[in-house]
Amino acid sequence: MRWFYPLLANRPMLLLLLFVNVAGTVYGYYWYGWQLKQTPAIFLPFVPDSPTASLFFVFVLIAFLFKKNWPLLEALAIVTLFKYGIWAVVMNFLVFFVQGQLNPIGLMLIFSHFAMAVEGILFAPFYRFKWWHLLLTAIWTLHNDVIDYVFKMMPSYHMLDQYIPQIGYFTFWLSILSIGIAYYTGIRRSRFTLDIN
Repeated sequence: MRWFYPLLANRPMLLLLLFVNVAGTVYGYYWYGWQLKQTPAIFLPFVPDSPTASLFFVFVLIAFLFKKNWPLLEALAIVTLFKYGIWAVVMNFLVFFVQGQLNPIGLMLIFSHFAMAVEGILFAPFYRFKWWHLLLTAIWTLHNDVIDYVFKMMPSYHMLDQYIPQIGYFTFWLSILSIGIAYYTGIRRSRFTLDIN
């Protein structure tokens, strides 16, 4: 895999990913627009989970383009990109099993969110976050779960309302898995210098 990392550190690749993630972030906040209008102001930062995850990664990419590291944003990006990427994939497959079909938007959400999960991990060797950055990220992530499933601010999938307790349980353990993956890939494994060309 060592031959692959210079491809990721290529400036045109970083610019392409920046464009894609900015576009996805804007669309994501637009997609949540109707729910945000009904959300109390105090909970607004915790509702649009996926676009906020990609927004974290947008800032990570900007830092990379300037040959810098912003460790807290890197930790937030890898945990939330993996968590909400996988979460959306699972939820859309659950919609398919409940309804027996999946519309084109559902398919788009599966592919785009799976790509989110993958891109966060692919760049892990370039991250420079430490254990305390990950600790702050863990607090944010688990606090977000409380907001979603205790205060009922989770992303709205009306056809899955009967499964909310099970989804909340799954989401909690997905958070733990995401934090563990971030620790292993971002702290424990070998790191590479971000040599942008």
